[in-house]
Amino acid sequence: MASRSYVNLLDLASGDLLDIPHTPRALPRVMTVPGIISDLDGYGCNDGDSDVSSSGCRERKIIVANMLPLQAKRDIETAKWVFSWDEDSILLQLKDGFSSDTEVIYVGSLKVEIDLCEQDAVAQRLLDEFNCVPTFLPHDLQKKFYLGFCKQQLWPLFHYMLPICPDHGDRFDRILWQAYVSANKIFADKVMEVINPDDDFVWVHDYHLMVLPTFLRKRYNRVKLGFFLHSPFPSSEIYRTLPVRDEILRGLLNSDLIGFHTFDYARHFLSCCSRMLGLDYESKRGHIGLDYFGRTIFIKILPVGIHMGRLESVLNLSSTSAKLKEVQEEFKDKKVILGVDDMDIFKGISLKLLAVEHLLQQNSDLQGKVVLVQIVNPARGLGKDVQEAKNETYLIARRINDTYSKNNYQPVILIDRPVPRFEKSAYYAVAECCIVNAVRDGMNLVPYKYIVCRQGTARLDESLGRKSDSPRTSMLVVSEFIGCSPSLSGAIRVNPWNIDAVADAMYAALTMSDSEKQLRHEKHYRYVSSHDVAYWAHSFMQDLERACKDHYTKRCWGFGLGLGFRVVSLSHGFRKLTIDHVVSAYKRTNRRAIFLDYDGTVVPQSSICKVPSPEVIAVLNALCNDPKNIVFIVSGRGRDSLSDWFTSCQTLGLAAEHGYFLRWNKDSEWEASHLSADLDWKKIVEPVMQLYTEATDGSNIEIKESALVWHHQDADPDFGSCQAKELLSHLESVLANEPAVVTRGQHIVEVKPQGISKGLVAEQVLQTMVNGGNPPDFVLCIGDDRSDEDMFETILRTVSCPSLPSAPEIFACTVGRKPSKAKYFLDDAVDVVKLLQGLAASSNPKPRHLAHFQVSFESTV
Repeated sequence: MASRSYVNLLDLASGDLLDIPHTPRALPRVMTVPGIISDLDGYGCNDGDSDVSSSGCRERKIIVANMLPLQAKRDIETAKWVFSWDEDSILLQLKDGFSSDTEVIYVGSLKVEIDLCEQDAVAQRLLDEFNCVPTFLPHDLQKKFYLGFCKQQLWPLFHYMLPICPDHGDRFDRILWQAYVSANKIFADKVMEVINPDDDFVWVHDYHLMVLPTFLRKRYNRVKLGFFLHSPFPSSEIYRTLPVRDEILRGLLNSDLIGFHTFDYARHFLSCCSRMLGLDYESKRGHIGLDYFGRTIFIKILPVGIHMGRLESVLNLSSTSAKLKEVQEEFKDKKVILGVDDMDIFKGISLKLLAVEHLLQQNSDLQGKVVLVQIVNPARGLGKDVQEAKNETYLIARRINDTYSKNNYQPVILIDRPVPRFEKSAYYAVAECCIVNAVRDGMNLVPYKYIVCRQGTARLDESLGRKSDSPRTSMLVVSEFIGCSPSLSGAIRVNPWNIDAVADAMYAALTMSDSEKQLRHEKHYRYVSSHDVAYWAHSFMQDLERACKDHYTKRCWGFGLGLGFRVVSLSHGFRKLTIDHVVSAYKRTNRRAIFLDYDGTVVPQSSICKVPSPEVIAVLNALCNDPKNIVFIVSGRGRDSLSDWFTSCQTLGLAAEHGYFLRWNKDSEWEASHLSADLDWKKIVEPVMQLYTEATDGSNIEIKESALVWHHQDADPDFGSCQAKELLSHLESVLANEPAVVTRGQHIVEVKPQGISKGLVAEQVLQTMVNGGNPPDFVLCIGDDRSDEDMFETILRTVSCPSLPSAPEIFACTVGRKPSKAKYFLDDAVDVVKLLQGLAASSNPKPRHLAHFQVSFESTV
């Protein structure tokens, strides 16, 4: 039974429950051909094979995020909306990483609610004046989408908080999930109103819009799409508790490039893809690539930076220097520790206060000298957890102050109000130590801002009467669970849950020598100033362009229902093999060779019972009974199994163990390959494989006459893959001088004799036909895995073989839409059997038991 979440996207996104109004009026379309306006309404057509090029000459980037980088307020006198850029928005600042002639279009919501009657006018005005396309979400939808699914379900889960009981997070609610998908569709619709799909790059930001790539990829198979996650990505043990885990993963995989702040977040994402979707990944020329239906999704690891110019301009304000003097005077002869955090349960404010309390308890000499200034930013979400965190913070602060306050001295100062930028900068500049003690945080730019403010500027130095060449110092205590931690190698990293360790870290930061503080500061400042937001944006877009450069070298097919939609990207000559096409060639030829793999080809790979069905036996016998045909099953299985399974097939040829053994028909003897009779290497291989089997739960060894195979499909995906790589390296080392080769396949490591391959079987059979005066004029080869690629390659070489009087009709076909040397594909084993039945029905003579094949075949053509 299909998961309830795999419903049709349009049904889910426009259900009666949410009553979402249609966009009242579409914004002006982007012209893709002179004189023709592209029709982007709906999802009826697909640009998968479109070669239409744009007439535009300006490079364009479309930035999509939950909120536009705009401030909005009503003018008191005119009652009209007044809009301005939000200079602190990272979405606005990242433009510095693009070339000056790049046009940037923003798609997102406003921070205020606009009346329905005003939306058209506001949308047109924002497009004209700011290049912004607003997404007006109905109030109920906005509440369910943002405050509901994003803040109460995704945000806690991505920060490692599971709703084990009602008091610790909200349980999964399918109505909120539907709202999330519906909102993502509205965002996607707005992108479609302005996108030129052949030329524009789309950059989607953060966890609010993780299924938006599916909508865009469905409408434009070759859309150039990047996604950056600004929050943590949890480990697979946490993420897989999400009921819609596959849908979100597939949504992200419809991007071309996925960015993360740290390797840990990327590693968790890749582990989820491996464990839940069975996908493999590898490093390709220094970039991590994830193979997904013929497409390579690249993984980018780079933490975001700050806008140096913006912060330095604030430092140069006269209000900043005035406030700095005031703060310096207020905390004269005091050591200031600074904290700047949002009020939520993940920022660890209460843990920080407990560490300060412990610091004062253990170091009486610091009492009266150390002050923690904790700036509390407004909470971004609502709920009892925020209020509980606030209550706990005030309770602990009050207790510390009641214990240690004296003579106008308070050890903890809470600033719980909106704090302007210049005031924050003043506190940054005066603090000897900054502590970020979050228990889990995506990035957190507070340490970066602190470092720049401690460095100061020439104008700030001048206003303070400070020498420009005076040494600068700073000290950071940062949680090891925040995204900026790996890039701050000079910081003191702490486990925020370890109160004693955090207190010790603060003590070390306060008592460290000035020379060491200066060295740490200089190291941090070099990094922060060179890895700013422009560097981050430029680097991401550079990699996105690299990830999309092959978009038009392959053909694309979209398939899958609902949120399971994905695009298969394959070479232009690759197409589905149709019955009538093969039968037409089959009928006009007289010397035919048919090669069939077994597992995954004539029998489904997922089938528990591997014995061929009566249907398969019947169709093979029908093909073998035609004197014009030579039919071979070419498998990696042992000869005993194949002999037992096909005992009723008198004239069927069998090749076992990838061609090491070959039998032309039931009455002939098995022939062993003369290429490698020395199998003594098995004595070396088996003990090594046994060691890895004992160490890897779920693995096992398959012993063949000519080969040994180590299987790990039932082992832990990550550990099994890791062990397979190590086993491969180990075996290659010990077999360096032996006549054996080690290969790695899907969940296996196999050792077999040198020179043995399925390709040799095809070559031997075809050569025998030529030597017997019956060169083939029809060759059909079907297989599903890597070992079958050797057959495809060998057969395709026969086209140019000088011993053939004329080129045969060749049909090399892989099972499943995936990259292959074959030029054709069939979807699954069921399609393979149908094709064989079509050929059998066209055979002459026709056995009576195949009469029903003839009827069914003729009805299809």
